[in-house]
Amino acid sequence: MQGNPKRSMTALGIVALGSIALSTSLYSQEKDQTIGTGVPKSVGQSDSKPFRVPEKIGGSGHRISVGQADSEFPLAVVKGTPYEMGHHVGRLFAKEIQTFVPAALAGITQELKVQPGILNEVWARTSSYGDDRLEQELAGLADGSGVPLSTLQALHAVPLLMPYSCSSIAAWGQATVDGHLYQTRNLDWSMEVGAHEFPMIVLYIPNEGIPHVVPSFAGMIGAHTGMNAKGLALSEMGDASGKEAPYQVHAPHFTVYFRTMLYDGDSLSKALSIFKAQPATKRYHFVFGDGQTDQRAVKVRAHSPEPSDKQLLIWKDADPTDEFAPNVLSCIVYNDEGRGAFPTLQKEQGKLDGPKLIELANKIPIKGGNVENVVYDATALRMWVSYAKSGKEAYTRPYTYIDLRKIDADADGKPDLLQ
Repeated sequence: MQGNPKRSMTALGIVALGSIALSTSLYSQEKDQTIGTGVPKSVGQSDSKPFRVPEKIGGSGHRISVGQADSEFPLAVVKGTPYEMGHHVGRLFAKEIQTFVPAALAGITQELKVQPGILNEVWARTSSYGDDRLEQELAGLADGSGVPLSTLQALHAVPLLMPYSCSSIAAWGQATVDGHLYQTRNLDWSMEVGAHEFPMIVLYIPNEGIPHVVPSFAGMIGAHTGMNAKGLALSEMGDASGKEAPYQVHAPHFTVYFRTMLYDGDSLSKALSIFKAQPATKRYHFVFGDGQTDQRAVKVRAHSPEPSDKQLLIWKDADPTDEFAPNVLSCIVYNDEGRGAFPTLQKEQGKLDGPKLIELANKIPIKGGNVENVVYDATALRMWVSYAKSGKEAYTRPYTYIDLRKIDADADGKPDLLQ
């Protein structure tokens, strides 16, 4: 979920203050939680409901902490069906979800000047075009967290109605020190919402589909970015201004089909085929990278509404037709919205790596709303993550390093991705 950080969000900010009352030490206190297969009847199930929910939950869910001190974040590893994984996420982050989601949604609806029922109608329309796995996961999230499904659905409809802006860079091959594909994602949204005070990183290991990681916020299971175990990394930049509203909602939002791409995209080629099959909503740029199979990245401009010959443009590296040409380079694609990345990329070409791209990512956010930054090594399945905290934006804070191939959340002595 993203929004224009320069936009006044007074009403939202007032309500969000209450949502942040939960101490940020909460997830430290609850780290290393483990869920078994039994589910208390009081969670997600009521005798007054005219339907039943599963009484036993398969799969598994474990929560650990990554990073240290002020940059310690919760990471959950969940396994199972979409419903089961959603349920485990809900149980593991129940307190954060219960605290953040209702308060944030109240503020957002005030800012958008819409009733919650409108958001539920938006979700009903957009979800009919989306991936059923996400809807099943949302149902599990509701049952696991105790937050009503309608509330979570309304929250996941919000990104369709808000404008926003971000940036991304991908570099690989001869542009990097080790040939790995590195990709950045700056999330520039609204500090007033307070989502950054409730970080949630989830490593999904589905029964069917490709394992993937989504660095997000409590209660938000759509992917504004992510990386899967096949080396696919996804980043997004919003181009639609508030003046273009109302937006098209008879299509899945990118946060929904990003999950589809992460589930099923075993290469850049496959990911692009999934992407091209999605109906358009509004104006975006994307960077899609593949660090293992195709070993390259592309920049995409998907603008709707536009004439058919301008709706979708896909640029490879050093592309003379790129919108930034002649400021293009071999083995690099980027969209910084004109915030000065090119001179550094040109100077550091051939020497780029995770730390250098962290440094560059910290130079190009929209200041005032830099909520989260991520740098991926899509070849070695590593990532560096920074969340804003206590009024300090992500670009000013330390990054936490995560090696997905070494995560052992269930503490059985074996990396979770290798099981």
